[in-house]
Amino acid sequence: QVQLVESGGGLVQAGGSLRLSCAASGSIFTIFDMGWYRQAPGKQRELVASITSGGSTNYADSVKGRFTISRDNAKNTVYLHMASLKLEDTAVYYCHADIIPGGPGRLLARYWGQGTQVTVSS
Repeated sequence: QVQLVESGGGLVQAGGSLRLSCAASGSIFTIFDMGWYRQAPGKQRELVASITSGGSTNYADSVKGRFTISRDNAKNTVYLHMASLKLEDTAVYYCHADIIPGGPGRLLARYWGQGTQVTVSS
C-alpha cells in the first residue's frame, strides 16, 4: 500500500519562509511526476508546482521566483521551499505523486498526501 506523508506546515509571518516535505512509502515500483497543490478556504484546489522524475519543474505564476520544488529520488521525497510568503499563500497544501505500485498488474495512479496547513500572518 502506497502512502504519502507530509510535514513542515505551520504559522509564519509575511515575508518569511517554510519548507514542506512529502515522503512516499510502501510498495513502489516507480514514481513519475511529484508536486504540490493548495486549497484556500472557499477556493478550488490549484497547482502550485510540479517536478518530473528527471527534474524538470513547473510553477504557478503566482509563486514563480518565490517557491522552489525539488525531489530526492533515492528517498522518494519531494520538497517545496517557500520564501517571501504572502498572506494569499495561506492554504492547505497537498502533495501528490504519480506512482506505479509494486506487484503484478499494478497500474499508474495519482496518490495524495493528507494535507498540511500553511498560515501566513501579517
